[in-house]
Amino acid sequence: MTTLLLNLRQVPEDEAQAVRALLDEHHIPFYETEPSLWGISFGGIWLSNPDDKDRAKTLLADYQEARGREQRQRYEQAQREGTAPTLIQRILEQPLRALAVMVAVTGLLLVTLVPFLTLG
Repeated sequence: MTTLLLNLRQVPEDEAQAVRALLDEHHIPFYETEPSLWGISFGGIWLSNPDDKDRAKTLLADYQEARGREQRQRYEQAQREGTAPTLIQRILEQPLRALAVMVAVTGLLLVTLVPFLTLG
């Protein structure tokens, strides 16, 4: 039976490529599924041989721990240099998305609080 090793939802392409290379380097057979057109499935990296599950999970955990450390160091370096993106910069990068989120949150708050408001 095949085993899902990595769901590719919100996985950057460089990370997916590194996982593929890691599996190839350790001679672990795998295959990939593509994301669906409707966004129901985001694809994944599957192990062909269930006997490789423990070894692959250990390799992936080690890789992700090292990648996490590296990304934290990059972020801390960017903060020291003053080049880390701020909340305002992120909002300005995608203003329509930020506006849509604010409208949705406001709508949810109104729907949630209207029954408890007394207007008279």
